[in-house]
Amino acid sequence: MSEEQSNPPSEEHGEPIFSIEKIYVKDLSLEVPHAPQIFMEQNSPQVDVQMHNRSRQIGEDNLYQSEVSVTVTAKLEDKTMFLVEVVQAGIFRIANVPQEHLNPVLGITCPNILFPYAREVVSDAINRAGFPPLLLSPVNFEALYQQQIAPAETATAH
Repeated sequence: MSEEQSNPPSEEHGEPIFSIEKIYVKDLSLEVPHAPQIFMEQNSPQVDVQMHNRSRQIGEDNLYQSEVSVTVTAKLEDKTMFLVEVVQAGIFRIANVPQEHLNPVLGITCPNILFPYAREVVSDAINRAGFPPLLLSPVNFEALYQQQIAPAETATAH
């Protein structure tokens, strides 16, 4: 019985390459400005979640950094209960991907990989601050990407 060894794709052979080199928390901030009095409140806060993602090429030709930034603010009337800001980042090796596919990989695939990590960091930080954990809803990064490129496509069509 012979065993075939599969060689991983290499940049020289022109095969598409996508690999995760590193995933890390680039920035984390937590504020509880009205502690300890805010813990005595019984009402439910209004929670606002803001999210952004961006990518850029770094160092070598085939290395890219992608970031998902999440800001969660919980307010009770005019008082901020907590404010959490997380920038979850990753370094990805992307090679031999046609240019028309590179932006969707950076705008959809990379954020899809990073978001669960950001979600966990947000929940953990809020829990450690003394509040019940907050689980962020899943995000459709493909829809966000399509919204982001729609104005550019409309401008090009005119």
